[in-house]
Amino acid sequence: MINKQQLTVIKIGGDIVDDNALLGAFYTQFKSLKGPTILIHGGGNRASTLQEQLGHSPIKVDGRRVTDLAALEIVTMVYAGLLNKKLVAGLQAKGTNAIGLSGADGDAIRAHKREVTTVDYGFVGDIDRVNVSFINDLLLDGKIPVFSAITHDGNGQLLNTNADTLAAKIAMAMSSLYNTQLFYCFTKPGVLQDVTNDQSLVTRIDKGLYKEMLAAGQIVAGMIPKLETAFQALAQGVVRVHLGKVDMLGDNAIKHTTLCL
Repeated sequence: MINKQQLTVIKIGGDIVDDNALLGAFYTQFKSLKGPTILIHGGGNRASTLQEQLGHSPIKVDGRRVTDLAALEIVTMVYAGLLNKKLVAGLQAKGTNAIGLSGADGDAIRAHKREVTTVDYGFVGDIDRVNVSFINDLLLDGKIPVFSAITHDGNGQLLNTNADTLAAKIAMAMSSLYNTQLFYCFTKPGVLQDVTNDQSLVTRIDKGLYKEMLAAGQIVAGMIPKLETAFQALAQGVVRVHLGKVDMLGDNAIKHTTLCL
């Protein structure tokens, strides 16, 4: 059996990107990581703020953004433009050779417009495939791919894709070549029994406990798609999934949540 090299896939939330102190702490932890790394970022709060400033009211269903044409233009500007380049510039300043990407660049992430069932999510993309060869070429060349959550359908249409899902799909696809670990970094210490109490951290969650917490209303909104895709990643080749603050990336990792099947 061939021993695969370890790959670290990290998704950071918009709350970190928007906070210079948190972002600085993230850069420090990120620079200490060994081996190939891929970064995926969110930015929903910044996009929502710009939507409101431009006279549009953000709409979400079960933590997922409904994206009409006007919203698509705004999220593309924010995700693939401002925030993506802010992160790339920050990483470059720390001596990390990052390259900013959307799913359209290098045909990296192909998706299709979500079919309308009970909810019309608009120009939201569900991922069809990840271009493993293209991403691996960047890794082998010493680059750190930094992905915004904008994908494309191959016919010229950009699509807004959930960043948590994008991170999981990339991690799953790259598991064919690497022992892949996936980190979801945000401002809470992990999954909480009580979202208002950071001391109620649950350090280990399996699928059974997840279903219990979901039924009890302890897991809500954006945490639902995050955990759903995280468990899918574990079932399809990802070695480890962790959730918590950026300090969990360091050698002296703080307590956080680890998922297991």
